[in-house]
Amino acid sequence: MTLIIAEAGVNHNGDERLAIKLIEAAHKAGADIVKFQTFKAKNLVTEEAKQADYQVVNTKRQESQLAMLSRLELSYEAHHKLVEHCGLLGIEFLSTAFDLESLDFLVNDLGLKRLKLPSGELTNAPLVLEHARTGCDLIVSTGMATLSEIETALGVMAFGFIASESAQPSLEAFQEAYASVEGQKALQNKVTILHCTTEYPAPMAEINLKAMDTLARAFELPAGYSDHSEGITIPIAAVARGAILIEKHFTLDKHLEGPDHKASLEPQELEAMVKAIRQVETALGTGVKTPTVSEVRNKAVVRKSLVAATPIKNGDVLDESNLTIKRPGNGLSPYQYWKLLGCKASQDYGVGELIVE
Repeated sequence: MTLIIAEAGVNHNGDERLAIKLIEAAHKAGADIVKFQTFKAKNLVTEEAKQADYQVVNTKRQESQLAMLSRLELSYEAHHKLVEHCGLLGIEFLSTAFDLESLDFLVNDLGLKRLKLPSGELTNAPLVLEHARTGCDLIVSTGMATLSEIETALGVMAFGFIASESAQPSLEAFQEAYASVEGQKALQNKVTILHCTTEYPAPMAEINLKAMDTLARAFELPAGYSDHSEGITIPIAAVARGAILIEKHFTLDKHLEGPDHKASLEPQELEAMVKAIRQVETALGTGVKTPTVSEVRNKAVVRKSLVAATPIKNGDVLDESNLTIKRPGNGLSPYQYWKLLGCKASQDYGVGELIVE
């Protein structure tokens, strides 16, 4: 079954009460996981770091990233309350750590066993390494990345999974770990890789959903899709293409102030996406081409049999003039048509009667 992550991100706007409501909306929609973002703004950006263009447009204000992100932090105390609320509802709590302090908090204070590495941190080798050293399962998003960058990051992860704490990190050590049987086995057991287009909202012409297939083939890892497009069409299509995980931003109201609300689903849309994904999963089936239970019942109704086109007497020669093919399909197969031509009837037949020779 496809794992569905409802990405609350920073759509709580720094408000713990709003974060609780997001958890409840994700649970009601049927998501498996609700995901937040954990960071200390001062550890994440410099005072000079500028907003992305979409952040300026969506927040309707131009300011530093530090100022914007400082308003979007959740306290550690709030995190504990969110984890507790997720436990009460039976939905998994997940969060993305954007700095080492936050990573330590998620693993050693909150006890998370699964982590999400965001696209923007894929080249942050020290943070990638510490993610792997936790031993947690990793969901790795690959927006903005080349195949070479992804392979390099996977090498860091392989090293983190299998090397001793005393082993010295280096590009050569990462490459050696990635090339090893042990390293590859660790990656296959621990890593899910996600295709992603890092733009909010992502233009349809830049989605390139087939790249998800490329990732799965190139790295022989389970692959999924982190979606930033508008609507629910693309994540549903991703599941039909074999995505084992879908991540999608959601909000309580697209008109709230903040950088990500406009590119997020509202609760009823999230619920529709989850429902559609579950329908697609059911429809995908086993891949074995054989008549279904319903089709077996319908065979006699929609297929055809050999029947008498005209009255036929016992001993009459069967030919094109007195044989025809009509429904129902519970008589002789039309494949027997040529075999019967020229044979004598063994009994009388009325018009439309099934041939039983």
